[in-house]
Amino acid sequence: MKRDDRVGPPLLGGERETLRAFLDYHRETLALKCAGLSDEQLRERSMEPSTLSLLALVRHLAEVERAWFRRVFEDEDAPMVWSEKPFDFQAAYDASASTGAEAFAAWEAEVETSRRIEREAASLDLVGRQPRWEKDVSLRMVMVHVLLEYGRHNGHADLLREGVDGTVGA
Repeated sequence: MKRDDRVGPPLLGGERETLRAFLDYHRETLALKCAGLSDEQLRERSMEPSTLSLLALVRHLAEVERAWFRRVFEDEDAPMVWSEKPFDFQAAYDASASTGAEAFAAWEAEVETSRRIEREAASLDLVGRQPRWEKDVSLRMVMVHVLLEYGRHNGHADLLREGVDGTVGA
């Protein structure tokens, strides 16, 4: 695993700065958990019949970023990255034919779009429409939701990485 260069969130920051920092910290954690692994190692599954792998998590979180930032605040009709169906998050878990380069390129592009949307927003009170729920949501709610997604899936990534090569931590 590469050196841990993650920057921790501020201890006394404001709401927006703190949310942004925690989200970026968790994004960096996912990348750190995958660092230095081959495509074959990234595709190693947790256990049958699950399709969960580190590569599947990267693909899934690319979908999460798109669904919660791009689709809510910019383009409700933006297609899913790996599925023809509008809200099919499961398709991303089939990473059997995927590569780390492909998955990370998609994830990084979505992360940059998400960061841009957040930076350009006048406040966390920005309202967008969550097409899956057909309800209005605030940027604040979206950032917290995506942060929780990363927290949950980085826990999976801890166990997956340990299973691949014994690496623990981060």
